[in-house]
Amino acid sequence: MTRDQKKAESRRRILESARDVFFRDGFMRANLDEMAEKAGVAKGTLYRYFESKADLYVAVLALNSEIFDSQLEAHAVGETAVERIRSLGRFYFDHWMEYPDYFQIFWAVDNESVIGDLPKPVIDEISNLWESSLQVVNRVLEEGVRSGELVPCDTWEVAHMFWSITNSLIESDNTKARRQLRRRPLEPLYAHAIDTLLRGILSDPSRIEIAGPASPPASTLVKPDDAAGSTGTS
Repeated sequence: MTRDQKKAESRRRILESARDVFFRDGFMRANLDEMAEKAGVAKGTLYRYFESKADLYVAVLALNSEIFDSQLEAHAVGETAVERIRSLGRFYFDHWMEYPDYFQIFWAVDNESVIGDLPKPVIDEISNLWESSLQVVNRVLEEGVRSGELVPCDTWEVAHMFWSITNSLIESDNTKARRQLRRRPLEPLYAHAIDTLLRGILSDPSRIEIAGPASPPASTLVKPDDAAGSTGTS
């Protein structure tokens, strides 16, 4: 095995060990000594490959982004722009439901104040991966505008809207208070959000029928018994 091959093997073992520890214990409680022991390297060796614990954490999460990015293009399928956007949205939802731990990459990049500053090359790598994914959505939207299926619009901005909305909905499932605010289960709500945004840029909006109002959830602020008990008393 050459020197470069040995380095690549050491990095692979470190990432695999770090993934196991991070996903089991979370970022804050994860122990670098345990990662080094599981990888069969000295703790100092970790810092030859990664500048900090935060750098290592994002490197672990970025592995899934590379897998995701390589598969996304293959899911832009369908005869129309609407079908292709729905297909991309379905793949995005299924992917993050299957790999929920990796979804923490969005939290990590947005919370450097918590996990520590990330090296600029790491930020640039993640940004490039995300931009590549957005380009897939953007190309579908551009094709839809050219064909007349979609109205003229800033396709990059709309692609970013899709990305931001879908991310926010998936992330909301991790918070009990946000789950209580939903009137629909996550999956139909997710599909409803995509169709609502699509309808706004369709040349013929009647092609998409938006679901009617869902039954409102019971209030979490005032219980019926409390409200009844408070009347007629002073």
